[in-house]
Amino acid sequence: MYSYALLEKSCYYLIQEKEQGPIGLIRVNMETDYCMYVSSYAETELTVWKKKSDPIFDILELLGDDKVKAWESIYNDSQDTYNYEEDEE
Repeated sequence: MYSYALLEKSCYYLIQEKEQGPIGLIRVNMETDYCMYVSSYAETELTVWKKKSDPIFDILELLGDDKVKAWESIYNDSQDTYNYEEDEE
């Protein structure tokens, strides 16, 4: 078992919080003495506080800059698909 305390600020990680849980992409935005402010990316972005002692089943990988840029391009394109304005009548 791992914990959020092992993660570094401003980095993107692929993690699995629970043994049979899904793989998720997170980014550590801020760190305090006891907590981490973390963005989790799925259909939408969710930003939450996590205790440094909160368990993580597996840290699969730290994403490099090239992988983050490729992911951002795909993620932003898919978000634009849903962000359209309807014509006003």
